Amino acid sequence: MSERKYRQRGYQDEDNQRPQRRPGPPRGARPGPRGRGLGKPTANVFRCAVCGAKQPTRDVKLTSQCKKCGADLHTCTHCTHFDTSARWQCRQPIEQPVKGKAKRNECSLFVPKTTQEFARDARRPPSGSSNDARAAFDALFKI
Repeated sequence: MSERKYRQRGYQDEDNQRPQRRPGPPRGARPGPRGRGLGKPTANVFRCAVCGAKQPTRDVKLTSQCKKCGADLHTCTHCTHFDTSARWQCRQPIEQPVKGKAKRNECSLFVPKTTQEFARDARRPPSGSSNDARAAFDALFKI
């Protein structure tokens, strides 16, 4: 009687009957990480935290207000250093907390918070009718 519980072929074979795989050629260098929009042109944009309207970045002064909603722009919520998890909600060392994070203040450490967005492609034609899409699809399979 066999020592094994199952006598089927292939179960715990010790004869090494399986063919050995040959190692393939070395893989080439993999390209770097690819993400959504990697390599596309981007632009730094300063937006109002209240309404989201684009604002000129270099013109943020103490009295600056949003052109769309009239909210103050020289506030903690519009600053790069604003962080809700930091002490007094500011990453910079400040001596006392600023009251009213959404109200105008005279903080000397204020830096406008900018974000990178995809730049609009001026070369892209405006979207046309469904016939244009159909014509482009048909052009793919022309012989």
